[in-house]
Amino acid sequence: MSPQKETPSQWTKEQVKATLPERDPNSHKGSFGTALLIAGTKEMPGAALLAGLGAMRSGVGKLVIATEAEAMAMIVPRLPEATYVQNGMQRIAEQLASVDAYRAAAIGPGTEPDRMTEDALSVLLESSMPLIVDAGALSRRTYAERQAPVILTPHPAEFSRITGVAVDELQKHRADYAAEWAEKLGVAIVLKGQNTVTAFQDGEVWINPTGNSSLAKGGTGDTLAGIMLGMLCCHNDWKHAVLNAVHMHGACADEWTKTRSPHTLLAHELAELLPEVWAAFES
Repeated sequence: MSPQKETPSQWTKEQVKATLPERDPNSHKGSFGTALLIAGTKEMPGAALLAGLGAMRSGVGKLVIATEAEAMAMIVPRLPEATYVQNGMQRIAEQLASVDAYRAAAIGPGTEPDRMTEDALSVLLESSMPLIVDAGALSRRTYAERQAPVILTPHPAEFSRITGVAVDELQKHRADYAAEWAEKLGVAIVLKGQNTVTAFQDGEVWINPTGNSSLAKGGTGDTLAGIMLGMLCCHNDWKHAVLNAVHMHGACADEWTKTRSPHTLLAHELAELLPEVWAAFES
């Protein structure tokens, strides 16, 4: 590990308010782009739903979810606003479906770390759009230099899996390791956990001040991936999209615990809280 650097600054509420995009009254869905979400399997359809709900609440114009046929049947009744590509990961991995029309993409929620996921990821990495790599798409690999950013969103165990850094050691020096590996891999890293660390490949590092133990529950990371995907489509500055997504995700959890126990939050309720939380930042 590199020598310890200065403690990173927090990405504050004031910075979020200053960098959130305004919604032009003359805009239309094309103004905010189409996002691609590759997520979910028949065993884990909920991950695609949670990420999809997060994206649709976060400013995207249109969302396309590429998932398995069995997962689609479970997701569509809860998220009819999205459109769907049946067996979409396989089609993308085999280059039977184009990815050229999308403004941003996310891959990994509810997927397996297998050859098909890796092949689909390779296709996305050849594109020119910002790309979020989460959950099952996170693997120990290198990333070729590209113009558009790659954003990895691991929790500590996933970070350990892709870097070899032991979780106990990582947790003692979260910001340092995130910064070191962001520079080494040439990617942005959002290291989830208490005071989530966002490290960019140029050495910029930020600490998130929002969030609490209610987020220690399955599905909250899928929701974050979706929120970040939607924000990439409506922000002009991709770094602001990443930082604001992390901050608001935590702010939704903080809103929950104002009146309810942190034991009781369900991941889908983050997306339900987001409209109220976002509006407070615009006031």
